[in-house]
Amino acid sequence: MSIYKEIEEKIKSASNIIITAHKSPDGDSIGASLGLLNFIEKLGKNASVCHPDPAPEFLYWLDTSSILFMTEESENITDLFQKADLIFSLDYNATDRVGPEMQVLLEQSEAEKIMIDHHLNPAEFADIMVSETKASSTAELIAELIIESGNEDLLNEQIGIPLYLGIMTDTGGFRFSSVTPRTHEILAKLLKVGVQHHLIHELLNDNNTLSRMRLQGYAMSEKLLVMDDFKVGIIGLAKEELNRFGYQKGDTDGLANQVLSIRGMRVAIVFTERDGMMKISFRSKGEDYVNVLAAEHFDGGGHANASGGRSDLPVEETIQKLMKLVPKYFTK
Repeated sequence: MSIYKEIEEKIKSASNIIITAHKSPDGDSIGASLGLLNFIEKLGKNASVCHPDPAPEFLYWLDTSSILFMTEESENITDLFQKADLIFSLDYNATDRVGPEMQVLLEQSEAEKIMIDHHLNPAEFADIMVSETKASSTAELIAELIIESGNEDLLNEQIGIPLYLGIMTDTGGFRFSSVTPRTHEILAKLLKVGVQHHLIHELLNDNNTLSRMRLQGYAMSEKLLVMDDFKVGIIGLAKEELNRFGYQKGDTDGLANQVLSIRGMRVAIVFTERDGMMKISFRSKGEDYVNVLAAEHFDGGGHANASGGRSDLPVEETIQKLMKLVPKYFTK
């Protein structure tokens, strides 16, 4: 029996299913969660989607009303975890990625756990692990689950829209090297069942607020530091700067890609002061890998060309630390 068929059987035999994803959700974690939820419902079962915190505002066009948030419904979610007999862990590979409150519930639960993820170096916390680091996204893996378990006929627009969103956002609009012929085959299947890809692109990309555009303009014009010799661009935004522009979750998403879009730029590092720390996004092209730098110096990691990390230093000290490390990790 294939692993995807085994997962289908687990779904059909479970009574209380929970779908979880990582803290600070993105298009892939939201898309994979809703795609899986809709598939489970097509199998005639019910599930609860429990996330640590809400999605960023630019994803509100997607129907997220079925998602419960730990920040708002902790008692309800605690009760669901206590009753659960099957828990899905989507788009994360270590329990600390769901935040401290949900981490306790996840680790204490006696439910069977299934991890579906595409990040490097997974922790051994799940009973069934689908860890495909070469996959473009977790949403692509959910599509594979549906197809390879023999349920491709269940694919419809409701399942396809969030899965398309997840694949699109985690591949930078299909521009990253993680996109394969199989990725496009899956996208074709989603289009065939009614997904209108152009509307998803419009809803996602033509959804900026004035404050978001002003913040990103300020970041690019006033805060971008370029290390020309190494083709590295760095942006650091302090809490007071974010507040000045009425920052909302997700407002700085895409900044790193804007930096990378500059001719000749090879590495982009963007960090913002949130939750008492600097949250860092590392992006790069080609063989200028950023995951090692993130892991060795910023308590992070991820994909070779797309990683995250953190710093407990103030903005200027974080910038100085990065500037000292860049020559050690990137060539001229």
